Amino acid sequence: MRRFVVGFGLCAMALGLSACGSGGGIFNRDRPDEFAVSRAAPLVIPPDFALVPPQAGAAGNVASRDAGRQALEAMFGGEAARSAAEKGMLKAADTSNDDPGIRSDVGDPDTLTVEKGIATRDIIAAPEGDGQYGRAVTP
Repeated sequence: MRRFVVGFGLCAMALGLSACGSGGGIFNRDRPDEFAVSRAAPLVIPPDFALVPPQAGAAGNVASRDAGRQALEAMFGGEAARSAAEKGMLKAADTSNDDPGIRSDVGDPDTLTVEKGIATRDIIAAPEGDGQYGRAVTP
């Protein structure tokens, strides 16, 4: 019995050690080289730390007043060049006196709006589809 246990133990150890070898098959695959990793450049500290807190009663910083415009330019790249046709259309529409808060006024419950009827409401509330089951009715 003792020989059987020792023999079984040696076989189990041999099988266990065979798994550690690089014998090929599914274990022989391309792996990244862990020693070929390059280091990233260190972070750069901004050179100017001479910012001072604002004085009470003094005029604010011009750059901070125009932060909205700076954000739009950073996101969208500033004003795009307009064609002659687009400039003419904007001039005809008289966009020089537009109201920047118009969306707030339109969303106000006290703003009077025109009732477009049930057909418009049905069109807006219609489910999105590919038109496969659409039909046209001519009165």
